Amino acid sequence: MPAFTDQLGRTITLDRPPSRIISLVPSQTELLYDLGANVVGLTKFCVHPSAWFREKPRIGGTKQIRPDSIARLHPDLIIANKEENDRDQVEALAAKYPVWVSDVRNLADALAMIRSVGEIVGRVPKAQSLAADIEKAFSNLQPAARPLRTAYFIWRNPWMSTGGDTFIHDMLQRCGFTNLFSTQSRYPIVEPAALTNCDLVLLSSEPYPFRDKHIAEIQDMLPDVIVRLVDGELFSWYGSRLLQAPDYFRSLQAACLPDLRKNNDL
Repeated sequence: MPAFTDQLGRTITLDRPPSRIISLVPSQTELLYDLGANVVGLTKFCVHPSAWFREKPRIGGTKQIRPDSIARLHPDLIIANKEENDRDQVEALAAKYPVWVSDVRNLADALAMIRSVGEIVGRVPKAQSLAADIEKAFSNLQPAARPLRTAYFIWRNPWMSTGGDTFIHDMLQRCGFTNLFSTQSRYPIVEPAALTNCDLVLLSSEPYPFRDKHIAEIQDMLPDVIVRLVDGELFSWYGSRLLQAPDYFRSLQAACLPDLRKNNDL
């Protein structure tokens, strides 16, 4: 039987190509759709593609799955992620079903994941082509002309930013944005009013739904800093949506640099 090793070094075997896949990760659900795989269940956060979100059975959230719902779908493969899913829940599933787990912290990990998922679901040419297109798109992305000292917030109450071991950190670097919390791990709690030497604050659309009112809140604390709402999916989704990220990052660079010049009277 074919054996497949996931990004945690675990090996699963399948006696045939999977035809009843459950995805526990939104960005990987979208990838499976674009590869043409057959997904029978997904989470309530798997909003892309919209047709699947409307039609496919939902098995709970990324960290609160419903085992009974999964059992009713009789999966022959479950796709999970180290960070986005709960370890105990994934291990319980792995005792019953083949579970392939990704661990994505940078673009290279994401490209490897795409190729591996393509192999396991029998869509190697599509996955190889997609990974090559994403790699080419990022190779054409130039860092911002001036490094921007940046705080990227994913949550409020408490305010949480992003450390140097996250996928978001890698995306910030590729934009030419200097992550102020690159020496910290995961998602440190940070008080915005205490930020010093900061050029740019980015407020993500997910997981916390930042809005215009939060720009005003930060601007009151940091009047000389540029504050922007950003599309969190394009900073944190590591599947096929990565194709859209370089163009979005270029537009963000163009929007931020003029404001920075104006604020600094350049």
